Amino acid sequence: MFMTMEKVRTMVFLSVCLSVMTSLCQGQRSPYNNQLDETNLGLTTRELVEALQSALGDSDTLSLSVEKKASVIPRCDVGERCAMKHGPRIGRLCDCLRGTACNTFFLRCY
Repeated sequence: MFMTMEKVRTMVFLSVCLSVMTSLCQGQRSPYNNQLDETNLGLTTRELVEALQSALGDSDTLSLSVEKKASVIPRCDVGERCAMKHGPRIGRLCDCLRGTACNTFFLRCY
């Protein structure tokens, strides 16, 4: 119990000291740092947006990748090949109809 009270007292003392030091040293910032904060590199919000748009370029490539990810997987009939094996991984080619499942050994809908 004594060790716990001592630890609590130590933590309170350190936090009070840290708070006092932080408040005292707040006014001790160098003039160089103040100049950087005030100028903000001289860019407005509109200029930043224009720079970001020019850096990203045209948005056609972005929209194509989003459309490709959102594409619907085609349906497979029973007995059709529904998957492909790439080493230890199995890639799906199509989705089996309701009531059937893709057999991972034969890689066909059954």
